[in-house]
Parts: sequence; structure tokens; C-alpha cells
Amino acid sequence: MESLTNWIANNGIDWGIKVSIVIAIFIIGKIIARVLSNLLKKVLIQSGTDSMLVEFLGRIAYGLLIIVVALAAGDSLGLNVTSLIAVLGAVSLAVGLALKDSLSNFAAGVMIIIFRPFKMGDFVTAGGAAGVIDEIGLFATLMHTGDNQRIIIPNSAILSGIIINTSALPTRRIDLVIGIGYDENIGQARDIIMAILVSNVLIMKDPTPSVSVSELGHSSVNLNVRPWVNSTDYWTVRAELLESIKGKLDEAGIKIPYPQQDIHVHQVKTE
Repeated sequence: MESLTNWIANNGIDWGIKVSIVIAIFIIGKIIARVLSNLLKKVLIQSGTDSMLVEFLGRIAYGLLIIVVALAAGDSLGLNVTSLIAVLGAVSLAVGLALKDSLSNFAAGVMIIIFRPFKMGDFVTAGGAAGVIDEIGLFATLMHTGDNQRIIIPNSAILSGIIINTSALPTRRIDLVIGIGYDENIGQARDIIMAILVSNVLIMKDPTPSVSVSELGHSSVNLNVRPWVNSTDYWTVRAELLESIKGKLDEAGIKIPYPQQDIHVHQVKTE
């Protein structure tokens, strides 16, 4: 008991000072790491770097700085930092083998950031889901659907499949198929639909909208209706066209056929 008291008396103050220094180094280092990562993000934003890439690089920088702070704190305790780095390397290898799927997602996230098939705010179909991109994380991408559901997709699932970026280009073509009866006047129907396209101010004049016969179907003559619009107006114009075309064709007495079945009932005489 006396020897323990003597050891505390001789070494307790030194260890208390060292522990205090470690805590101070970690707290101050964490603050500096946060400041430096924020400064990096600010510089990248001012240079015009994509916000998605800025956020990703900021997280990487902060993580690396925290590792440096931890090593500095260990060195202040008298630990052999070189040996510690070697141990960390071996542990990292073991963890890497155990978490290869997570590392695959991380690598995929880096590739997404570098090649940028989409950016935040784009509407994309990727990884078996469709929605607006909210965030690209280190391991997963976050998006929300039109009815405001949160979707979290592993980055590797996105990169390994087909990516459809609906928002990438400024204009889109609307493709509608309108069927009319075989007894109806094709030219009249085409003129009515074309008049609707020309009168809509959201439809582009160049490329010129078109209406053409695409198919002689089983029960209808199908017309391809193809106007071009700004991508942001796509769904608005599409809905307006469907309503307007139906209304104008009805006013002109042009019928839009729909699947029907005729049932013939035969009476069988029984003796």
C-alpha cells in the first residue's frame, strides 16, 4: 500500500499532466480539423466546384486530420507512433477484408464523385429506384421519390447498373401514342392535334413538333405525337396535351377506340 502511494506521489502528477495535454491536443486538434475542412470546402465552392464533390472531399479531409490528431495525441503520451502506424496498417488490412462490401461502396462513391453521372437535385433512375438526388455519402446515395419517400442506395449498386439521368439535358421530347378509329379521317385528326401543339406556349418551335401515323393496330390507327419541351415542363405539358387532345377529338366527333368484347348468346333448344 505504501509503495502504491509512493508511486502515485512520484508519477501521478506527470501522468495527470500528460493526460491533460492529450485531452487538450485532441480537443484543439478536432477544432482545427473542423476549421481546415470548412476552409477547404469554402475554397472549393469559390472555385466553382460541384457542391456534391465539395461535401465529399470535406468529409475525407476531416477524417484524415482526425487521424493525424490521434497520432499526435499518442505521441505526447510517449507511445511509439511508428509501431502504432504499423499496427493500424495491419488492423486496416484485416478490417478491409472483413468489410470488403463497404469498401466497395466507398470506392464506388469515389468513382461517382469523379465521373459525376449526376449531381444533387437531379432526377435519376439508378440502383433499381427513381428519385431526386439529395446526398452522395461515403457508402450510400440518398434520394427522395415524388411522393417524398427516402431511398438509400449502396453506391456499388448504382455504379454497377444503368443510370438514367432525366435532368442531365435541358430539353426532352414527349412521346404520345394517340389511337383513332379506322373509320375516322386521319388528316383531320392530325390537323387538330398539330393545332394543339402549335398553340401551346411551352412547346418548342425548334425542333418542330410532329404528328405521324406509327401503326395500323388491331382496333385503331395509332398516331405518334412528338413535341419538344424544356425538361422542367415535361410533366406539365404531357398532362395538358392528353387532356386537350381528348377534348378536341371528342368535339370533332373523332372517336378514340378502346378494347371491347362482343358476347353472343345462343339459345340452345332442349327436348
